[in-house]
Amino acid sequence: MVTNVTNFSRSGLYDWMAQRVSAVVLAAYFLFLIGYLVVNPGLEYAQWHQLYSATWMRIFSLLALVALSVHAWVGMWTISTDYLTNMAIGKWATGVRFIFQAVCGIAMFTMFVWGVQILWGI
Repeated sequence: MVTNVTNFSRSGLYDWMAQRVSAVVLAAYFLFLIGYLVVNPGLEYAQWHQLYSATWMRIFSLLALVALSVHAWVGMWTISTDYLTNMAIGKWATGVRFIFQAVCGIAMFTMFVWGVQILWGI
C-alpha cells in the first residue's frame, strides 16, 4: 500500500485535501477576476496596473500561483502513476514515469519562478 503519494504530505488523504483546497483557492481567484471584469467593463492598462500594483492582489495572485503548482503536481503525479504502469507501457514504465514526473516538476518550477518574477518585478 502506498502511503507517501506526492511527497507533499504524509498520505493520499493529505494529497486529496491539497487538491481540494487548491481548487477552492483557484476558484476564488478566477471568480474574483471574472467579477472584476463584469464590474469594470472596457478595462485599460492603467486599471489593470492599479489592480496588480496593490499588495493584497499580489499576495492573492501568489497564493493562486502556489495553489496552481500544488494542484498541477498532485494531478500530474496521479496521471503518471495511474497510466504509466508496467501493464500499460511495459518494462520501461518506471523510467518513463520518472522522466515524465521530472519534466513536469521542472516545468512547474520554471513557471512558478517566472510567475513570481512577473508579480513582484524581480
